[in-house]
Amino acid sequence: MKRVVITGMSGVTAFGSRWDDIEAALKRGRNAVRRIAEWERFESLHTRLACPLPEFSVPAHYPRKKTRAMGPVSVYAVRASELALADAGLADDASIADGRMGVAYGSSSGSVEPIRAFGTMLETGSMADVTSNSYVQMMPHTTAVNVSLFWDLKGRIVPTSSACVSGSQAIGYAYETIATGKASLMLAGGAEELSGPAVAVFDTLYATSTRNDEAHLTPRPFDAARDGLVVGEGAATLVLEEYEHALARGARIHAELVGFGCNSDGAHMTQPNAPTMARAMQLALDDAQLNRDAIAYVNAHGTATDRGDVAESAATAQIFGERMPISSLKSYVGHTLGACGALEAWWTIEMMNRNWFAPTLNLTQVDPACAPLDYITGEGREIDAEYVMSNNFAFGGINTSLIFRRVR
Repeated sequence: MKRVVITGMSGVTAFGSRWDDIEAALKRGRNAVRRIAEWERFESLHTRLACPLPEFSVPAHYPRKKTRAMGPVSVYAVRASELALADAGLADDASIADGRMGVAYGSSSGSVEPIRAFGTMLETGSMADVTSNSYVQMMPHTTAVNVSLFWDLKGRIVPTSSACVSGSQAIGYAYETIATGKASLMLAGGAEELSGPAVAVFDTLYATSTRNDEAHLTPRPFDAARDGLVVGEGAATLVLEEYEHALARGARIHAELVGFGCNSDGAHMTQPNAPTMARAMQLALDDAQLNRDAIAYVNAHGTATDRGDVAESAATAQIFGERMPISSLKSYVGHTLGACGALEAWWTIEMMNRNWFAPTLNLTQVDPACAPLDYITGEGREIDAEYVMSNNFAFGGINTSLIFRRVR
């Protein structure tokens, strides 16, 4: 098996794209949640909260020939990938199009506007808003395909439209592709665009926060007073590279990806299952050939939902016991759905490399129903970590766990 390293990382987030800006925002201890005024027209929607991107427009240098096939979710994915390639020193490297680079990328779904256009067609019979690009903007693999087409990438393509593990599963599958010698380079990540329908999915399950007049006091992962998640948007991309290939071109290495675990609950469409969540973590440890004591920090999925937090904390405690430092980055930028696994992997690596791990915002009293863990609160925690784990869990009972090693 070949070693796999991370040589590029970036994204499009509510806190920006530069790590210095993101870290400063994390240390300010204030999240990006705000009330969305335009959602007032959705009469039965309980939440009015979200974490939208700041003003974002299609970069001027993106050719119309390529952007016409993109909805916002694909534009986010392409922009995140462009920044990650630049970070890896590959932005202007023509060799990435010779077949050695592939793509593993996903989102919960494609863009929403084309769905509305097809819905109007079914409702009224009018195809006025349906165009030749409507389907490719809404198809489940729109992010993976558009990332591939933008740079003429000819390696294998792995679409991961798997809800909240789309990004982490993409990274895991990219890792396996390189480790088994099927590629030297992979772009991997996830993206999501904000929309009323995406929020309604969780709202109908009574899983969204309704602190509509207290935006900065929610979400509250693992807190006794939590009342649900807040949906966000954005994208993040990692450049995964075979170790020797990276050394040969003198690449900077951010971290090594040493373990990946993925499994299915096989039990319920939306209710989490602690034993199989724990099994995914153990699979990652086994893949990395590590003892559980090697892990210094766990980035939690931490959605601030009632059953999700309880099940995840129980699974984490089953594997690591009470000693494990843990926090949830969703308390800052919300649940970015298909993007969260990639975004949280990126931020976890950045924190590992700087010996500082962000606390969970708004966690003032741990829910007694949550398992005892070392929940990071306050001003964060300085930890000299060699190995860290990032976990994500999705509808359909899909569980993922990634382990990164610091390269000193």
